[in-house]
Amino acid sequence: MSAAPMQQAYEQYGGQYGGQQQHLQPERSLSRQLSQVSLDGSAQPHARKKKDRHAYHQMDTPVTSPGGQYMNGQIGGQPQPGSTPGPGTPSAAPWQQQQTPTQPWQSQSPAQGMNQPLPQAGTPISMNAGGGPQQGQFGGGGQGRVNPDHIPSVPLSRDQPADYYRTQMYPTMEQRVPPPATTPLIAYDQGNASPKHARLTMNCIPSSQEQLAATALPLGLVLQPLAKQSEGEQAIPVLDFGETGPPRCKRCRAYVNPFMIFSNGGNKMNCNLCGHPGEIQPDYFAPTDPSGVRVDRAQRPELLLGTCEFLVPKEYWSKEPVALRYLFLIDVSAEACNRGFVQGVCDGILAALYGDDVDEEETNGEEESDGETEIKPSKVPAGAKVGFMTFDREIHFYNVSPSQPAPQQLVMSDLEDPFAAISAEYLFVDAAESKNNITSLMKSIPEMFFNIKHAEPALLPSLQAALSALEASGGKIICSLGSLPTYGPGKLQVRDKGQTQGDDDHNRKLLKTEHPGFGKMQADLVKAGVGVDFFLAAPSGGYLDIATIGYVAEKTGGETYYFPNWTYPRDLLRLAKELSHTVQRDQGYAALMKVRCSNGLQVSHYSGNFTQHTFGADLELASVTEDSGMCVTFTYDGKLDTKTDTYFQSALLYTTTSGQRRVRCTNVVAHVNESARESMKMIDQDAVVGIMAKESAAKVHDRSLKDVRQHLQEKSIDILAGYRKHFSGSHPPGQLVLPENLKEFAMYMLGLIKSRALKGGHEPSDRRIYEVRLLKGMGAAELSLYLYPRIIALHSLEPEQGFADENGHLKIPHGVRASFSQIEEGGAYLVDNGQILLLWLHAQVSPNLLEDLFGEGCDDLQKIDPNLSALPVLDTLLNAQVRNILLSMEEGRGSKGLAIQLARQGLDGAEFEFARLLYEDRNGEASSYVDWLVMLHRGVGTELSGQRSKESGDGVGHTITNTISGITGYMSSS
Repeated sequence: MSAAPMQQAYEQYGGQYGGQQQHLQPERSLSRQLSQVSLDGSAQPHARKKKDRHAYHQMDTPVTSPGGQYMNGQIGGQPQPGSTPGPGTPSAAPWQQQQTPTQPWQSQSPAQGMNQPLPQAGTPISMNAGGGPQQGQFGGGGQGRVNPDHIPSVPLSRDQPADYYRTQMYPTMEQRVPPPATTPLIAYDQGNASPKHARLTMNCIPSSQEQLAATALPLGLVLQPLAKQSEGEQAIPVLDFGETGPPRCKRCRAYVNPFMIFSNGGNKMNCNLCGHPGEIQPDYFAPTDPSGVRVDRAQRPELLLGTCEFLVPKEYWSKEPVALRYLFLIDVSAEACNRGFVQGVCDGILAALYGDDVDEEETNGEEESDGETEIKPSKVPAGAKVGFMTFDREIHFYNVSPSQPAPQQLVMSDLEDPFAAISAEYLFVDAAESKNNITSLMKSIPEMFFNIKHAEPALLPSLQAALSALEASGGKIICSLGSLPTYGPGKLQVRDKGQTQGDDDHNRKLLKTEHPGFGKMQADLVKAGVGVDFFLAAPSGGYLDIATIGYVAEKTGGETYYFPNWTYPRDLLRLAKELSHTVQRDQGYAALMKVRCSNGLQVSHYSGNFTQHTFGADLELASVTEDSGMCVTFTYDGKLDTKTDTYFQSALLYTTTSGQRRVRCTNVVAHVNESARESMKMIDQDAVVGIMAKESAAKVHDRSLKDVRQHLQEKSIDILAGYRKHFSGSHPPGQLVLPENLKEFAMYMLGLIKSRALKGGHEPSDRRIYEVRLLKGMGAAELSLYLYPRIIALHSLEPEQGFADENGHLKIPHGVRASFSQIEEGGAYLVDNGQILLLWLHAQVSPNLLEDLFGEGCDDLQKIDPNLSALPVLDTLLNAQVRNILLSMEEGRGSKGLAIQLARQGLDGAEFEFARLLYEDRNGEASSYVDWLVMLHRGVGTELSGQRSKESGDGVGHTITNTISGITGYMSSS
């Protein structure tokens, strides 16, 4: 990017994120900067309406409440770190003096006071493609072109909050809109759940359905109940209330939380969700002080924190909870053996169980202390046990009990009525105690079955046998598969012959599960509390029928890991990392989940990977992990009271890996306002995108992909048109006006339309349905990267980047926009979409850079090992920088292992994937970012003029694309 466009881009985002403008242009006033980028607008700022009262707490005054109650009636007077008394109110913090809707990193300038007027809502972008630039336009170029450097940038919207929260804590009650989901932050739980666990589309909710309809936005929650805590965050407390269980509302069954009110001297607990006053159990009673606060509140985490866990008594049990049992089910058929997949799985299992300490016990095991051999702990969660099975045309069980001198195999050939040939007592063992036998077994399996080579695996009978072993206890099946299971009961046939394209009915059938055996299998697994994770390697890129096989993982809450082009040894590192993550991550099994909301709202729909038998029933998840995401939308069944707030609570009942039955409660609170105007200032973009993505993925089975894409386009136009019509004020007709908190929304929608899950054109059905299920089960951060990848330039790293600063925080370079116009000649780039990590190297990359990165002698692209999956450890500055950056990227990643895949220009097939991930460019049937914005602008214009016909929107889109083809000329000039 040239200096001028970069300057202009920072001007745009300098208004959103503090400090950049003053650094770049110290002599220019704020008002002049705003006039240059058309952020000042002509509409007057809308004054915020002050509420009459908050029934349960003050969100606008999160530390102290001059009017009375904070959570549970707490009177203020306990300031948080960083608060200082202000004039007029002895204990008032600065944010209590004045109100401002901006984020901490969004101040217009460092010197801006708290009493500045609210900025004009919305970001106008000139879309005057038919004539010259208009006065005050947001970066219109000459000759009717839209300058791509002047439209909202996803990388900049991520980088500035990430820089801010590298040194700041996130207080969950003080910020009205959380930062982007990709932001690494340390949350300070003040009673409202961390955005890692729950994100609400609107943190200020309109009081009526009519007001919500004016925005065209969904009202919903994006949830990730077991999301991983960051280092430095308070551990989620686990509370035990004994045989009585946690206090709950007698009417709606909500769990006690920070927003419940205690009255009648502490004898009654008023539910914040349904309003019912219930009697307090004697063992939970505590008196209240004159202001209505329980005297023991400071010692009650459930009354202070937005997220906590409760141990539950026996009436919450469906069966006796035991520590998690992992059952590894390994395909040892000919295809898996020949292509090294069995070898990779066995090596990966050893890495998952023991890390790098696989052989140490064999060499040092004779060293004794006090006459006993020291047993080193495994990487498996404490208390959990492991078992092993293999299958081809037969099913093999293994007894690796430490009492056995060597692993013992039992073979079962009966595929019609399979059962567990070994009792659970001997099948499941402690990984540390049986290390020698397990290591011996994993090393012998590849060689043993390489000489047998049964060509056809029998998957369904093997799953039935595995279920019989886990039926009494519940647990987790981790199954590998290297070819289409074409033998025995439940055998599958090649349905996708690759001869059809488009969105016809035949292709839609390929995305559905039609085999009744697998449908019954998933129902039995869910009933028993047994989840399934699949590791699938396509046979030479061939067909696996993931629509049918992956259905079992989807409905049990499990996960599918797919290697469409498995290559040995290139993919070994990724497979080992994903197996390790699957075993070692925070997870549970036999789970039930329910979301409750305040009076006036009701649950409308859930989306995600789970089983729900009837509308309104609890969600059933045989497996739930720290990576599991789902969403829930709400509708109105009355009008909300603007004098109180609205509350949401998700409750996840599950059994932990250590065998405890717990409920994880996540509580979220939002304002209520009479008008939707305030709601538009408090939109969480990631939550909106998450709900639209998951609900679109859920429609793939019932509607054509063309209809799904069209619906996304129409919904995007509805949202932007609603904002322009009702909330944005006066703007010239040549401008597309984007809500301030939805500036990147259009780009994320384009990324969704371009994703493998929904894109037009031919896509193998296995790959498409795999990515559809990915969308449904992703958390917010993983989804954000999936829809717009992170791209980092390695050839232009500053010397301090990739190393810790004076505060110990790693300095990460800012991202590059996903457009080839931003790719420099001779450059080297990391491209990460959360699923795959590409290292793209330009054909004219510097030989010195290659040697610094890969080692001496690698001064040419063709000298680099094409199977390279990790950087060697060298003493060079660049090598250390990039390895540190990769470690940082891996920490914020979801469930997919981080392993490098080379994409050398003109040499590697992965270069096609690199081109596909440049989402801002035109590719295939999908338009570029600029074309997409122009199309949305035309749609908004026709909607406002009353001429829009949604049924013919697709044709309009094609017409617009044809008329603005000249706009894309910028690519050659950038």
